[in-house]
Amino acid sequence: MSLFTGNNATCFCECSEAKATENRAVYSSYISTYIERDVKEISGTIDSLKFMNFITSAAALCGQMVNYKTISDAAGIDQVTTKNWLGILERLGIVFYLHPYSNYMLKRMVTKPKLYFYDCGLVAYLTKWSSSDTLMNGAMSGAILENFTVSEIVKSYQNCGREVFIYYYRDKDTKEIDILLEDSGKLYPMEIKKAATPQSQLTRVFRVIDKASLERGTGAVLCTTDRLSAFDSQNLIVPVWGI
Repeated sequence: MSLFTGNNATCFCECSEAKATENRAVYSSYISTYIERDVKEISGTIDSLKFMNFITSAAALCGQMVNYKTISDAAGIDQVTTKNWLGILERLGIVFYLHPYSNYMLKRMVTKPKLYFYDCGLVAYLTKWSSSDTLMNGAMSGAILENFTVSEIVKSYQNCGREVFIYYYRDKDTKEIDILLEDSGKLYPMEIKKAATPQSQLTRVFRVIDKASLERGTGAVLCTTDRLSAFDSQNLIVPVWGI
C-alpha cells in the first residue's frame, strides 16, 4: 500500500504543486531580473519576447550539437544574434560547450560542439516540464539526464579548483561516446543511459579510441541504477547520483 493515500495523498499533491509553482516563480524572476538584465547591459536593448524564445529554443537543444539556424528560426532572430546571445550566456555562466575530442590519430571526426546548461532546473522550466514525474517520462528526459550528468562532472572539477578536460566523441560513421574525460594521461570513456540495468553492448564503442595517442582508462556507463557495480574489470556501472 502506498504511504500517500487518502488525505495524505491530497496533502502531498498540494505540496508538490505549491513547490512547482514556487520554482516557476523563482526561474521566471531569475530570467527577467538577472539573465535578461545582464544580456541588455552587455549587448544593448533587446526584445524580451525574442530573447525568451531564443533561450527556450536553446534549452530545447541541450545535449545536442549546436545548430544556430534551428535556434534562430524558432526565436525569429538572425544567426549573428543567436551566436552573440549564446556567447553572452556562456560569459555569464549559464551555458557551456562540450567540444569534440580531437586527436591526429583519430580520423573523420565531427567538429561542432554540443550545448549544455549549468542549471538543469532552468532547462526544465524553459521547456515546460512542471514536475519531476512528467519530466522522467517525457520526451526530453534523456537529454536532460545527459545535461545533468555532464554539468555535474564539470562543476565537481570547478568546485575543487581544477581545470576539467572533458569532450565527446563522434565520427563520420556516427560512432559516438557521450563523454571522454582526459585525466593523468588517460582517456576515460563514459556513456549516459536512462536505464537501471544497462546492457554491456554499450561499452563496445569505447574501442574506437584505442587508436588515440593516450591510453584508454576505465570506462563507465552512467545510469539510473541504485548501486555501483561493473560489467567487467574495465567497465563500471555508475549511478548518476554518485557523481
